[in-house]
Amino acid sequence: MSILTAVATVAVIGLVLGLGLAVASIVMAVPKDEKAEKIRECLPGANCGACGFSGCDGYASALSKGETDNTALCSPGGNAVSAQVAEILGVQAGEVMPEAAVVLCKGHNGSAARKYDYRGVDSCRMASQLFGGPKECVYGCMGLGDCVKACPYEAIHICDGVARINPVQCRACKMCVNTCPKNLIEMMPLHRVTAAVLCKNHDKGAVTRKACSAGCIGCMKCVKACEYNAVTVTNFAAHVDYEKCVGCGKCNEACPVNAIDLVDMKIV
Repeated sequence: MSILTAVATVAVIGLVLGLGLAVASIVMAVPKDEKAEKIRECLPGANCGACGFSGCDGYASALSKGETDNTALCSPGGNAVSAQVAEILGVQAGEVMPEAAVVLCKGHNGSAARKYDYRGVDSCRMASQLFGGPKECVYGCMGLGDCVKACPYEAIHICDGVARINPVQCRACKMCVNTCPKNLIEMMPLHRVTAAVLCKNHDKGAVTRKACSAGCIGCMKCVKACEYNAVTVTNFAAHVDYEKCVGCGKCNEACPVNAIDLVDMKIV
């Protein structure tokens, strides 16, 4: 009898607690935002943060609550997602400007000098803690693949010691941009030919040449050659304003070290 009494007591307690939890779940339940859930279903789920919010859930919530009405912030989703979200919100769809990431470095194994043989964790961030990395150029790509691991679309590969991005596969999520410890990755507009300075070395020309034969020496010849004021040199490093660049190729022809490439994004 004592055993049956104990079992019955435990059963009653369990029933009471169960009912209490059920009531609490109803009373304390957070109301579902059905509009946000519909928007979330449209988003690609990369949670990359390219939209400027914490992820897909954050962006969907912001759109639903009216914190933003810009439907064109999801780069991976593109104009298709923008149109779907706009239909749910009953607003006009914004236009997503197509972009792809580019690694601004030509310091491959044949052009970049090395100061030591790195043997450690395959991580650019880790290797950069040791004298700026194994290459003489402390600004260049180390080719250890942090960006490769970060890319959810398998758009990045290491080629001869330097990361290279396939614009066809790139979805402009910017996860590689945020991952690179050297800040070597930038976004470039698609569907056009654009010049890009594939170097971010800020040392003087003589120092740069010793570190990498393809490094920008800040000679200003590209600036003088450009008729559209698209090229500037700051701290011995040239950079192209992609909005002004028309892809004429004159800066590429003028560069004595071949640090400027014409990147053909029309293939996408």
